[in-house]
Amino acid sequence: MNIDRTVMAFAGTMILMSLALSQLHSIYWLWLTAFVGLNLLQSAFSGFCPLAIALKKIGLKPGLAFH
Repeated sequence: MNIDRTVMAFAGTMILMSLALSQLHSIYWLWLTAFVGLNLLQSAFSGFCPLAIALKKIGLKPGLAFH
């Protein structure tokens, strides 16, 4: 799995998890959903993604989006 797919899988997992937690525990978990969405949006325009940097440091191969 490359960095691009890992970032998308992680973001999707965090969004689904925060949606479930917002229904089970507190509505404030939706702030995590908003944070992940905003981070995805800014990385689409800037190319900067902290998770992609961390994944590159641990040795995952880059894809086309994050070099």
